Order: sequence, then C-alpha cells, then structure tokens
Amino acid sequence: MKTIRPLFLAFVAFWFTHLLPAVAQPGFGEATLFNEGWQFRLDEESNWRQVSLPHDWSVDYAPSDTLFSCTGYFPGGVGYYRKSFAVNRYNNHRQYIYFEGVYNRSEVTLNGHLLGARPNGYVSFSYELTPYLQDGKNLLEVRVDHSRQADSRWYTGSGIWRDVYLIDAPQVHLAQWGTTYRLAQYENGTAKVEVDVQTDGQIPSAESKLYTVAACLYDADGSLVANAKLPVRKDGTVSTMLTVPNARMWDLDNPYLYKLQVILLKDGVRSDVMECKAGLRTLRFDASEGFFLNGTNRKVKGVCLHHDAGVLGAAVPEEVWRWRLLQLKELGCNAIRCSHNPQTPILYDLCDEMGLLVMDEASDEWEFPKRKWLKGWNKGDPGYEGSADFFEEWIDRDVADMVLRDRNHPCVFLWSIGNEVDYPNDPYSHPVLDGTSINQPMFGGYKPDAPDAKRIGTIAKRLADIVRKNDTSRPVTGALAGVVMSNETAYPQAIDVVGYNYTENRYEQDHAAYPERVIYGSENGHGYEQWLAVRDNPYIFGQFIWTGIDYLGESGAWPSRGLGTGLLDFCGFPKMQGVFRKTMWMQQPGDTLAWNGRNTLGRQRNRRGFGERPDEADLPQPVSMRMTILNDSLPAIDQRSKGHPRTLLVLIELLDENGKRCEFARNPIECTIEGPARLLGMESGSNFDMSSPHATTRSAWQGRILAYIQTSPDTKEPSLVTFSSPDVASAVIQIR
Repeated sequence: MKTIRPLFLAFVAFWFTHLLPAVAQPGFGEATLFNEGWQFRLDEESNWRQVSLPHDWSVDYAPSDTLFSCTGYFPGGVGYYRKSFAVNRYNNHRQYIYFEGVYNRSEVTLNGHLLGARPNGYVSFSYELTPYLQDGKNLLEVRVDHSRQADSRWYTGSGIWRDVYLIDAPQVHLAQWGTTYRLAQYENGTAKVEVDVQTDGQIPSAESKLYTVAACLYDADGSLVANAKLPVRKDGTVSTMLTVPNARMWDLDNPYLYKLQVILLKDGVRSDVMECKAGLRTLRFDASEGFFLNGTNRKVKGVCLHHDAGVLGAAVPEEVWRWRLLQLKELGCNAIRCSHNPQTPILYDLCDEMGLLVMDEASDEWEFPKRKWLKGWNKGDPGYEGSADFFEEWIDRDVADMVLRDRNHPCVFLWSIGNEVDYPNDPYSHPVLDGTSINQPMFGGYKPDAPDAKRIGTIAKRLADIVRKNDTSRPVTGALAGVVMSNETAYPQAIDVVGYNYTENRYEQDHAAYPERVIYGSENGHGYEQWLAVRDNPYIFGQFIWTGIDYLGESGAWPSRGLGTGLLDFCGFPKMQGVFRKTMWMQQPGDTLAWNGRNTLGRQRNRRGFGERPDEADLPQPVSMRMTILNDSLPAIDQRSKGHPRTLLVLIELLDENGKRCEFARNPIECTIEGPARLLGMESGSNFDMSSPHATTRSAWQGRILAYIQTSPDTKEPSLVTFSSPDVASAVIQIR
C-alpha cells in the first residue's frame, strides 16, 4: 500500500507594530502598492490613456465574431504600459519591482535599460531597479505581447492584470519567497523554520556574526506563542525550531490562522522583515483509505476554476473572489483546482481564511501545442498557438516559482505539474490507442508520426523532482486525460497522487491493477454516477467538478462568450445544477438521491431561458427596482486590502407590482455615477451577452444585473450612483 505522509506547517504570519505600507507576496523589503498612475496604449493606437492596475485590456473592447472562440472572441494584441516615478534612496538600499502576473511575453525596461523578459503570464516575478535608477524622474515601461491571440484553450486576458509592488530593501535582505515552514513533530506542535538571506557577497566572513534572524509566532489574538533567534550562516541560511504549545490546527471547518514574522537584524537592529498568515495542519494520502486532513478522513468536494470573472476579465478584485468562494462553500464545496495555471495570490489568501483546499497547477501545455478551437468548441480546424515555444527554456523555473511563491499557504494541498498533457493524439500517441476506448475523443488511433507518449513520463519525472526540491510537504499530482495511454508510460510512477479526468470507469480496474496508486477525480462531469464513484469507494478521495463558475472562452459558435458548465453563473448565483450538486454533496453514506439528474438539469435549461419563452403579454412587467449591496457586510483581508480600492457588488433586480422579481425581464439598465467612484462593469450572467464588458447600459438577464462599483481609498467624497430603465422607477444609492 502506498501512503504519502507529508506533515506540513504552512504557517506564515507575524504581527509587528511597525508594519509595511502594504503586504506583498515576495516576502522581503518594504513593499508599496504601485498600481496607480500608469498609462497604456495598444500597438495600433497613438494616444496613451490613464489606467489603474490591475488592468485587462481584452475586456476594454467588445467581443467580435472575427476573433476566436477559444478565448471568448475577445482581442489580444501588443500593449504598452509606462509610468513615471521618483524614489527616495537612502542608506544604500536597493529597489525592486514585483509583478504578480503579466499576460504575456512581457519585457520590462527602466530608463531605456532592459530589466528582463518573462513569457509566462501566470507566474509572479521581480527585477532589481537599482543599477538604472536616476535621481529625480524615472520611466518604467512594460511591453506585453499577446499577439498570439488564440494561444490558450480558454480566456486569458491581456496586460498587467495583477498587482504590482515597488520594494525597498537593504543590501542584505531576506530572499524573495525564501522563508518556509514544515511541521516537524505533530504531537507537540514543533515546526522547522528555514530562512534564506540574500547576501550577494555583501557579508564578509568577519561580519557574518553581525546578522541574526528572529522568528516569532503569534496566535489569532496577537499573543506571542513561540520565538527563536539564531545567527545567519555564512551561506546565508538559517534553520530553527519553534514549539507551539496547545497548537490549534487549520481545518476546513475551523481554518485557524497564526501570524508569523521573520526579522533580519544587523547588530541587533531590524534590517528587513517578512510577515504572513499561517496554518498548522497535516496531510495523509492513502491508496486504500483516501485522504486525511489532521488525521480525519475527508472526501474532497472540489471544483475547477478559471481566473476570470465575466465582464471583469482577468482583473478580479478581492471582494468578487470572496463573494464567489462563499457561494461555492454554500453548495458544499471544500476544494478549488486552479485550472490550469497559478492564480492571483489573493485567491490563496482567501482560501486560507475560508477553509478551502487548493490544488495548485503549473500548466496546460508542455513541449508541443494543443488544439485551440477557433470557430466554436470542437468545430472546424483548430489553431496551434500556445506556450510550447518557451517550454524548454522556462518550465523548470516556472514550476519552481509556483511552489516557492505558494508553499506557505495552508490551503495548498496538491502540486499539479500539468493538465491533460497526455490527451490521446493531442499531441502524444502510443500503439495502445489502436482498439482501446479511453472514454474521450482520441482524434483517431495510433499515429506513428506523432510525438512518442513515453516522453510524458520523462518530463513528468523532471518536473516532479523540481517540485520536491522546493517542497516535500505535499504530494505531486497530474491530471491525466488518457490514463490508458499514460499507464504505458512512466507518468503515473513519477507523481505521488494520480488524477483521472472523466474516466471514472477506470477507477475499480486501475485500483486492482495498481493497488499502491492513490487515485482521485481531477476533473469530472456533473452526473450522479460520477459522485457515487467517489462516495462509495473509500480509495477514491474526491472529485473536481468542471466547473465551479461559468467562465470565458472554450465558447461555442458565435454568439457565445464562454462555457456554461458552472455550478454558479457569471454573476456568482447558483444554477439548478449547483443546487443539485449541493444535494449530492450533503448526502450521508447509504442515502439515495430524490432527484433525477437528467430531469433536474432539463428543468434548469427551461427555467434559464434556453427553452421556449412565454408570450410577452403573459409576463408580469417590471415597475420598480430593488438594489442590494451583496458584500456590504463582508470583511476584507486586513493586511492585503491596505492601499487597494474597495469594490462593491451591487445587485439590481427588476420587480413587478407585487414586489417579485420578473424572472423573464430583459429590460436595459443604465448606470450613471456622479463622483469619484467608477463602474468596472455590469454582469448579466448570460452566456449569450456579447456586448462590450465595460458598457454603462446592459440588458437584464432573469430580471437582474450585478454591477461592480469601485471606490477610491484616497477620498472620502461621496458618489451618487443611479440605475435607470425605461418605464421603471429608478434606484439611487450614495456610496463613499
């Protein structure tokens, strides 16, 4: 029997009265949010315009039927960003720029000097500015090349669509993502803390004793519970143990978070500091008994999530993610799969706080490009643009950076090195494909001229070794699309936990053939039978439904901006299949389901407008609006929200004379704002809404619209927001 027993302390967080202006992911220096004051233009445009980051230029424009279905008919192109700034340099400090994500193929220059290029749009990265900084004005420029517009099977967005930070750090400072933790002894809560100090030869041997590292752990009430202080070794590393008395564990039902602070001191004076939240917990994966969190057997009830939010594109504020995750938890969801790349850091922070497991995933494509559908999902001739051209040069670093950046999050419980890289004949092939059913389209039988499937095992071992080099506290996994073919390779043996996509019919057979293999559903359909395969087999520890929320891209033929497989719609409201899923996930062993899945989903289709629409004359007409701020009482992440604008989710419902929502109403609703607040977009929830994402007027869908309104943290001036529609009483709200 194969049992994986990683014991993990993903705790990070320490509190200190002299905190940084903003808390950023890199884990060193004094970080200042660098999102305002940018200018932007597309390659074919001559005029620059002011933008605030995060910014996704693809949703600045309306979708077009001349573009590509794989990315929702939205444009890409080549874009340019620039920002003028000055810095106060003191004490011979060093300055860095840190990007959480730029899609894609970015090049960054400072005062005309190339700092570096990073092709992967989903990874975070930084550059040192110091050598090229000038006294007074400096010009930072970013070129973003998304001219390969159909380079993904789903919507990617374009631009600097995550946060940016300017970092000031001493010459000798804590290394980026250089602090890590693991639980060394569960019984008494002893954790090993390892810290890497970036010296760059700045510490002569005679002075190394001047540098020490202090590590302190605080509970959720701010009380110190453990601390240690050790000198920095000559190689720049520190290793120490912290014993936490009466340790409280991070769990799905009670995601308790400590706070950890690591301070670098020179001659006893604080020189650098990192801080983050942290959770104690243990993981165990067993080939016969499934998954155990803190020693308790748990079934993973997960969903796959892409990174967009409808009209917002890929630039999704914290408040929107919080709302969406809360709706998924309400359905019984306890896990998220990042499909199919590392996502914005705020998502992991929220999952830490809310008690959601996360499967972090590196990529969807390896050394050869996959098919990308251009005129509708699985229709016509595909395209073959993608990320394969920079795979060999960058994949090792991309995988390592995913692990280094995210390894201190207690929510992360699996590292995935790839999704469906073994899809039969897309591109790899093997003789076993002749005469074998794989429960998915195979694009024909064995193709001798196609890349040899045995290459998959070689690459998988290489990437799994990179993960383990940087973190041994969680297992390595992969999402297999063609497990019959992959069983003929070294792929399943290279990883610790084997994910099966849409091949539940192989569970029993492969469990018998490979009794030490830990198996789970890494991507699954909505059917009741797929859930029973998890519920009734102790050796299958969970499933990830495709998908948690409707997403852009992988669209059908025009008009269709996305794929409607979500438990929630684009607004984040539960669909009937979401209600059905909740009924399944809340079952106890031995229960039977009262609803028939096929009939239920059929009712959902009729209810949501895919069936015959009643005559207009028979429908109640809207006469008024009801307005609700959905996140008015929801807290923001205390550290992360500093310096960020606040986004309000405002629900507008069209009501009849009896005060009931007119579910078939599609009246146009206009939003006007007087004051400093700005409208990010209005979401209808309809997959067939092909209007411009940032339009100020949008037709309702099912009698409602969800508006995203952003307020500035730098002003207390109120804004007056009005929603109006012909022959309907308007709704007005004042916000600050």
